[in-house]
Amino acid sequence: MRREKNEMKKTHWFILAVALIVVYMVLKNLGGVSKWISGLLSVLGPFLMAVLVAYLLYIPCRKVEKLFKKSKLFKKRARVLSVLFIYIIAVLLIVLLIKTVIPTVTESVIDLTKNIPSYYDMAIEYVEEIPEDSIISRETVEGIIGKIQNIKIEEILTLDNISMYIEKAVGLASGVFNIVVTIIVSVYILLERTEILTYLRRLTKAMFPQETYRRIDRYFIKGNTIFFKYVSSQVLDAIIVGIIMTIALTIMKVKYAVLLGTMIGLFNLIPFFGAIIAVALAALITLFTGGITQALWVIAVLVILQQIDANILNPKIVGDALEISKILIILSVTVAGAYFGILGMFLGVPIVAVIKMMIDDYIENNEEQTTKELS
Repeated sequence: MRREKNEMKKTHWFILAVALIVVYMVLKNLGGVSKWISGLLSVLGPFLMAVLVAYLLYIPCRKVEKLFKKSKLFKKRARVLSVLFIYIIAVLLIVLLIKTVIPTVTESVIDLTKNIPSYYDMAIEYVEEIPEDSIISRETVEGIIGKIQNIKIEEILTLDNISMYIEKAVGLASGVFNIVVTIIVSVYILLERTEILTYLRRLTKAMFPQETYRRIDRYFIKGNTIFFKYVSSQVLDAIIVGIIMTIALTIMKVKYAVLLGTMIGLFNLIPFFGAIIAVALAALITLFTGGITQALWVIAVLVILQQIDANILNPKIVGDALEISKILIILSVTVAGAYFGILGMFLGVPIVAVIKMMIDDYIENNEEQTTKELS
């Protein structure tokens, strides 16, 4: 018995030593590892996008499939028909978006870009009218404008450059080959989702002991629930907020209402900070396009609507998708945003929620074990 324990200790120390060596080698060659990971992710990009698309369309497909299964005529082909139906709806929505929202937003961006020099002149006039005894000193504002002037934003945001930026973004994000691969793989994932999940469960069960398998299975189910509820509810909330804001700004006859409403909806995907940034940008643009009075009205209306969303609409949509404190949400958005940009700000919250769930499970198991030992 003692010999077996000694052998186990030696094995543990050996594994630890190997792990330390691996960590050291990774850190030593961090640049090469990062480059390799970046290359791998670029190759797997279409497949990862396919998983994301299938993930987002899973619930709608499942619900439509249940409806088809109620009919004897479509029961045998319910899954295929449900996937086909959802993809047709998705394509129609994308076409509708391209035909209605995108042209208006594009025109607004081009017009806003053209008028940047005149808005700059207006900013100078505002500065010159600031009283000497104002809370905000003229020197401070002039310093900020001076820095902006040095950036030469009118040169950066020329129509030619904007076209080049858009072409690059479209070329990187939606190459024809990647789109085709993404669609085909996502369709197969949705059609064969039962077989894929069954195989992954069998593999996990074969690799780990029964208790570990149960825990992994529970983490997977609950983590999946957290991610799906969060992503779907945040996207739905952003769409609703964008529509409401666009309508409100249109009623107020704010210039670039559709652009500002769309921007606010997109920023609303980021918890806490997104709403603040969106309102600030909308107010700043309105200050130049409609004057200080309209800008103040825009701030008042948008803050009221954001509060309605935060306290009434968002809780109804999101529900109990996230069982973490506000402090953890702010921390996750800040840290994930610093390292992974906008995507990190969006996905950092559910990732932290899953990590917290696992830590809570560890604490509960530890407490149960301690209670058993004491009793």
